[in-house]
Amino acid sequence: MSATQLPNSTDLNHSESSAGTLGDRTPDQWQQGETVEVDITNLNDDGDGVGRWRDRVVFVPDTVPGDRALVRLVRVKPQYAYGKLQKLLEPSDHRIRPRCIVADKCGGCQWQHISYEYQLSAKRNQVLQALERIGGFSNPPVDPVLAAPDSLGYRNKATYPLGISAISQVQAGYYQKGSHQLINLNQCPVQDSRLNPLLAEVKRDIQQRGWRVYEEQRHKGQVRHLSLRIGRRTGEMLLTLVVKDWIPEIEAQAQEWLNHYPQLVGVSLNRNPERTNAIFGSETRCVAGKAYLLEQFAGLEFQVRPDTFFQVYTESAEALLQVILQQLNLQGNEMLVDAYCGIGTLTLPLARRVGQAIGLEVQPEAVQQAQLNAQSNGISNVTFQVGQVEKLLPRLGIVPDIVLLDPPRKGCDRIVIDTLRQSLSRRIVYVSCKPATLARDLKLLCQGGKYRLTRVQPADFFPQTAHVECAAFLERVEG
Repeated sequence: MSATQLPNSTDLNHSESSAGTLGDRTPDQWQQGETVEVDITNLNDDGDGVGRWRDRVVFVPDTVPGDRALVRLVRVKPQYAYGKLQKLLEPSDHRIRPRCIVADKCGGCQWQHISYEYQLSAKRNQVLQALERIGGFSNPPVDPVLAAPDSLGYRNKATYPLGISAISQVQAGYYQKGSHQLINLNQCPVQDSRLNPLLAEVKRDIQQRGWRVYEEQRHKGQVRHLSLRIGRRTGEMLLTLVVKDWIPEIEAQAQEWLNHYPQLVGVSLNRNPERTNAIFGSETRCVAGKAYLLEQFAGLEFQVRPDTFFQVYTESAEALLQVILQQLNLQGNEMLVDAYCGIGTLTLPLARRVGQAIGLEVQPEAVQQAQLNAQSNGISNVTFQVGQVEKLLPRLGIVPDIVLLDPPRKGCDRIVIDTLRQSLSRRIVYVSCKPATLARDLKLLCQGGKYRLTRVQPADFFPQTAHVECAAFLERVEG
């Protein structure tokens, strides 16, 4: 078949056309820089479109299933390649116009060009595929994704790397897809719109103060990142500068920010002197106002600090919590263990409905906040322990009625899985932000018929991206 002919149906309706001539190559060969025609049929876990040229997979960012696209191959392997969209030949019915003018460049979102309805469908499919292929579950009980109340303007936290333009202007934004080239932003459609004025104006103030912006390659300069946080319910805001070294005499500027923005309640510095891609360092100082904002979540009031982990979509997190409460149908006398409890975001609402709760968390600062949050909300039937879950859980010496797992993206340590399989708590709720590690851990928990997977509820905490949150429910198999 020539480079411009269409393949037949046995070729999965995909086609190919060369930017140049094939020369002496056989028809099945391909090379970097070649241009091919690809029909996009799927999305991968990173949010890229997936198509085929003959029997080889091609991954193409910025595409949608249903697109027919002209694609330049930028990285070629024997059985797959990564491509760059050159021209849209036939748009998918699921393709929409992005709301952001730099959506095709900025790496903050992957899916602004995809209709929200299809985003939800794709996320459910991502969970199903992981449970079937990695978990080995046949027909896993995955519910439709809980849609977010709004697909834009939802983020309660945004952290922007800083840079300098060609004309020496301070910039803040996200890196261009697949690069370290900063895309300058003055507003962002996915963050809470009340934060937008700070994004534009704080850059100006940094410029006027003459604070040197950090240069990653040379490890020179001071100001590395601008972090903004807001209580969605209270409107209280925090502004944090991540710096290589402490900035002397910053208090005057910090006070000016507090005076200028009535909802801003605190300005902090976080020191990160390391040559690293990690954003926050280990030390944070409040230089004006309060070291925390107040936020209302599930009828409780929480103190949230600049470096506290707190779900970026408050309302979606509450919706998933309601599903957990409905599924557990708590009677008020249960013993609950919340592993990886953080500041008690889920522990405390659940503690109000059980007999006793225990939270386990490796970060001492988070446990201190959890204890303060419990006290301020008058919740006395909960205790918190500091340490690694894989060490604390086997030492508890109890068999809780319910274990809540909410680990980081890497999932649970194998010791945690083994401890749960030995203690056989009646129910396990596993909250996860990565379907692949969720599927792996659920497979281990259910091995040998010890537990049964009864329900998986995905929820959209991250609209316009490929990320999806899930709550999986396990019940002990009796007998």
